[in-house]
Amino acid sequence: MNLAVLAVISLLYFGVLTLLSYVGYRQTVSADDYLVAGRNMNPWVMSLSYGATFISTSAIVGFGGVAAMYGFSLLWLAFLNIVLGVWIAFAYLGTRIRRMSTQLNVSTFPSLLGARYNSKAITVFSGLAIFALMPAYTSIILIGGARFLEEAFTLDYNVALLILAVIVGLYVLTGGLKAVMYTDALCAAIMMIGMIALLIGTYRVVGGIVPGHQALTALKNLVPDNLAAMGHQGWTAMPALGSPIWWTVVSTIIMGVGVGVLAQPQLAMRFMTVSDNRGLYRAVLIGSIFIFCMVGTAYMVGPLSNVYFHENYGMIAADVAQGNVDLIIPAFITSFMPDWFLYLFTLTLLSAAISTLSSLIHVQGTAFGRDVLETMGYRQDNNGHSSLPTRIGVIVGVILAVILAYILPDSIIARATAFWFGICAAGFMPALIGGLYWRRGTKSGALASIIVGFIVSILGFVFLHVAESEPFGISMALFGKPALLPFPWTHVDPLFYALPVSALVYIIVSLCTKPPAADHLERTFS
Repeated sequence: MNLAVLAVISLLYFGVLTLLSYVGYRQTVSADDYLVAGRNMNPWVMSLSYGATFISTSAIVGFGGVAAMYGFSLLWLAFLNIVLGVWIAFAYLGTRIRRMSTQLNVSTFPSLLGARYNSKAITVFSGLAIFALMPAYTSIILIGGARFLEEAFTLDYNVALLILAVIVGLYVLTGGLKAVMYTDALCAAIMMIGMIALLIGTYRVVGGIVPGHQALTALKNLVPDNLAAMGHQGWTAMPALGSPIWWTVVSTIIMGVGVGVLAQPQLAMRFMTVSDNRGLYRAVLIGSIFIFCMVGTAYMVGPLSNVYFHENYGMIAADVAQGNVDLIIPAFITSFMPDWFLYLFTLTLLSAAISTLSSLIHVQGTAFGRDVLETMGYRQDNNGHSSLPTRIGVIVGVILAVILAYILPDSIIARATAFWFGICAAGFMPALIGGLYWRRGTKSGALASIIVGFIVSILGFVFLHVAESEPFGISMALFGKPALLPFPWTHVDPLFYALPVSALVYIIVSLCTKPPAADHLERTFS
């Protein structure tokens, strides 16, 4: 690419983002404006912001690279992303989250849980969990965006990382959620155009839909021996049932991310930004189309890159990327797409990174400022609210994410995403769904469920799930082996046992403790 042309395009792009951020800043005059966009956001803007927050560089670069390794089996994740992440999330959870947050006058995910169960402890613990653990997810979004900036601008990786972090931090600090959502909507439009162009270009270079899929099927004998021994049966087939790869694909990638989306704090906050349920229903269609274009494209292009690399370089995608799956998609795109598309895709990945990063950092900041400090007694103005601790939380969140981005290993994007989505599902989902639909759920049950869910999930990653327990090294240091239990537990995602345990604890403790007060339930559910 011509760096001068790319620099001009990027300056125009950031100029438009800055203008939208300024519009959001001018419209941010209250705490509700900063936290939930004044609760009057346009449904289409909300839907595009939701999709852009949901789909990041982790989906395009990280999961696209994983799809290049494991094949079309990841399309089941795209199916769950649409059915659970849009249809169920918007029509069933979103409508109740919006209504209950308005009834209880709350504006963050932890404060919604705390107000529903009338428990400051739930608000504080949930806020601390988000603030402490979300940087693991935020950092890999930074990694994905910085890796492509490194390739596109021939920048040093460290410089690219810092530039991206500073840009996002400034957007969030100045304009709050309104600025985030306005810029998200623009980013989503660019992302959709870029991914559609990528899908068309990919099928063009592999000979079309049917020839491309047939060629990919014919590459079955090129599956590396170590992957074949673990259950890989080719890029157009599911892994062997019950094999290590089957457990990884199904339990960690498909179920971990597909189910975990229902308990994502940064996504739940989007439902609080519209004025009525009709807005959520209207947003379902555009949300579904957007998710299909984004993840469907990534999970089809990834496997098909093997056909292109084999025909042109005599190697499969993983060999071209020298084993780092996070480099497969950037290498594939830069090797065959025309210059004009490289400019477009650079903006696509920048948009994916900025939209998700800004939302995550906004949630981390509000978790620290509103849910932890203010709940514990911090006050600065007569209204009982202050933006200062939230802005401090934003700065600290950015710093933590940058530090982790420097120290995390290669091929980490998809694994870290599944980690965050899985622990959120185990920790928050029973208390959230129970709080929305079951009046008998108590604060003791919810708090016990959240704590147990997080503990069991984290212990599973540290001592059982070998993909994480081995690099952590704690199990090896304490017990002399990378994982405590034999296969299949070494490959079963902790979500599979942490979520049922968390749900069971929620039900049992709720039934064994005093029901919530009738007047509180009336105020919550009326």
